[in-house]
Amino acid sequence: MKVHSIHISNFKLDGGAMFGVVPKVLWKKQYPADENNLCNWALRSVLVDTGDRKILVDNGCGDKQDDKFFSHLYLNGGYGLDGALDRHGYTPGDITDIVLTHLHFDHCGGGVKFNHEKTGFELTFPNAKYWVSRQQWAWAMNPNRREAASYLKENMLPMEESGQLFFIEENKELYPGFSVRLFNGHTEGQIIPFIRYNNKTIVFTADLIPSTVHIPVPWIMGYDTRPLMVMEEKESFLKEAFENGYILFFEHDIFHECCNLKDTPKGIRVKDTFTLEEYFK
Repeated sequence: MKVHSIHISNFKLDGGAMFGVVPKVLWKKQYPADENNLCNWALRSVLVDTGDRKILVDNGCGDKQDDKFFSHLYLNGGYGLDGALDRHGYTPGDITDIVLTHLHFDHCGGGVKFNHEKTGFELTFPNAKYWVSRQQWAWAMNPNRREAASYLKENMLPMEESGQLFFIEENKELYPGFSVRLFNGHTEGQIIPFIRYNNKTIVFTADLIPSTVHIPVPWIMGYDTRPLMVMEEKESFLKEAFENGYILFFEHDIFHECCNLKDTPKGIRVKDTFTLEEYFK
């Protein structure tokens, strides 16, 4: 098995939205914001190559939307989706599985692109199964008003129309060494992958814990639909992660790709930060 970090891009989001009720005087010391209160965040995926399967977890926001849409995101840095794959010797046609943690545009938008004539859409990964939880799919097809702007039909319907959409309904081992669990605090049926690699477990934390700064249990996002549930899920997960020596892989932390954990009088906190490449070299 090989595991690669895929750095697609960075984008900017409002600091208040990303840290919810945590006062800015506290979070700005750990994650800086610009004069418009915008923080820069990574759009990072992970590619798991088992030999038989090439599994890509999430795929960024894509490029289908108009200039007005992207003017609010301030895309910057990264290698682009194709470029990030190419750095590790892969093409979109090599990918056999796309595992989407959830269907907010910044996690699934890269999986669908314009066709050559720009008259419609096609899948970016023509040979891949597209996996999403059944709970998240149902939730996204009938979105609540809080999340509606994050669920874009052009990101989702082409997956269904292609016949390449597959559902996950429960915690399971999807492939040997690659397991998934469902969490419901951020949004219904968010998939969190657990990857067993070189006798360690790497957890792709997605929006359960978007950055190292969000590790303290009360530090949650304004985007979370069920704040109290997120806190319960995080507390239980962090205890398990510390006790079992998990490596946390962050999709959105622009400063730190991975970390391990330590127990402190204030709760579980970051021990060391590193990249996957550094840790497993």
